[in-house]
Amino acid sequence: MRSGPKLLAAALVLAMGCAHEAAAPKKATVAPPPQQRRVKLAVLPVESDVFPKVASGLNALFHDVQLKGIDDYFLSKVTLEVVQLSIECVEQSTACYLAVGKSLAAQKLLLGHIVAGATATKGKKKDRVPAVKVSVTLFDVDSGAPHEVEKSFKTELDAANGIGDLMREALGEGPTTAGAQADAKAAK
Repeated sequence: MRSGPKLLAAALVLAMGCAHEAAAPKKATVAPPPQQRRVKLAVLPVESDVFPKVASGLNALFHDVQLKGIDDYFLSKVTLEVVQLSIECVEQSTACYLAVGKSLAAQKLLLGHIVAGATATKGKKKDRVPAVKVSVTLFDVDSGAPHEVEKSFKTELDAANGIGDLMREALGEGPTTAGAQADAKAAK
């Protein structure tokens, strides 16, 4: 019976040793560096029944766009109007563009608008000149800040030839001499 207290003391020492091991500090783990958020640009095509060459040229430029600081590109198959209808916000406003950006999970939007300008008449001959107004907007969803560039052209051909410079200006690149080559490609 004397071995009973010794056995109990040994068990107690063992239990304390295990408890001490469990309470020992763990090695510090190094947290992985935070991942930087990727920037996504959603590119929305334009349509125009009245000025199809301008729409086609602008869409070609949109398709090939490359911007500094953009990690991911999303080329939408539907126009801005279709996206706006789906989220029930159809105004051309900052609030609607913010909603469009959020619905597409994009930090930036590239948009275009083509509308008929005022028809000019010259003298008594009433020569009708179908004017075209084209705008390109690079919209920052995070800040809610649009950068819009708009230009009016006398004819659809003038617009098709001038949209390259308009696009470069909207993207902050400014017009270039190479713009004539891009405009000619877009006009085809």
